[in-house]
Amino acid sequence: MDNSQIIQIRSFSRAVTRRVGALDESYLRRGRPLGEARLLFEIGPEGAGLGALRSRLGLDSGYLSRMLRSLEAQGLVSVEKLDGDARSRRAMLTEKGRAEHAAYDALSDELANSILEPLSAAARDRLVGAMAEVERLLAAASIAVEEEAADTEEAQQCLTQYFNELAERFEEGFDPGKGNATTESDFIPPRGSFVIARLDGNPVGCGALRMIDAETAEIKRMWVAPSARGLGVASRMLRKLEAISASFGAKTVCLDTNRSLKEAQSLYKRQGYDEIARFNDNPYADHWFAKRL
Repeated sequence: MDNSQIIQIRSFSRAVTRRVGALDESYLRRGRPLGEARLLFEIGPEGAGLGALRSRLGLDSGYLSRMLRSLEAQGLVSVEKLDGDARSRRAMLTEKGRAEHAAYDALSDELANSILEPLSAAARDRLVGAMAEVERLLAAASIAVEEEAADTEEAQQCLTQYFNELAERFEEGFDPGKGNATTESDFIPPRGSFVIARLDGNPVGCGALRMIDAETAEIKRMWVAPSARGLGVASRMLRKLEAISASFGAKTVCLDTNRSLKEAQSLYKRQGYDEIARFNDNPYADHWFAKRL
């Protein structure tokens, strides 16, 4: 890693934390630190499940519990069990908490205005554009791609969205059962693998592979949620699946795609895949690719 880049990131972090008051014991002059203020804001008027809060804020259970107890002691939050299940709890704002949330909302607008007001119109546009780019790149850096079972609820949700999108985009529609003998059992190591890409704990993509023979792997089920496209998720999943294929002994990875999926064809070519002759009987495939590992 370029040391000058690391120095710039550290400098940027110091400038931002100082300018937004992240180090103040009383963030936005409301009597509590940024961590508690942020948690209050994330709970919001509609409330939020504790699991969702942990994922959204990247907090461990112990730290989240301590902050919730502090907010409860201040009369701002109540934590309730859902349907009598002690393992499933939801944080809700009290009437006092909703008033505090509104106060933070107004003060946050004031802080944003104080940053923008001294700048010219052109400089404001540059700053806001740069912030949007930083946010997008930080999201890309936060994506995790890991192997998971293909029969979990979240894996099945990803696959359902994948199949639904194919049905909308393919000129001839799409039937998952037509000419497709692949099942989740084909994605169990060492015969295959299934990966899910997550952003803030939420699934935003999936991909799979199965071993055709001892030296050839086939990549299947590549899908990225529309909200996460442009963040390099597909490339990350592809590299992960290639690495897993190599660990299984594969020397070649192959795949197919439909003519409607132009972006997929471009991705595979950028990642070093060459177009080859048909190698399967998939009725929806128009292009076939392979790459030597």
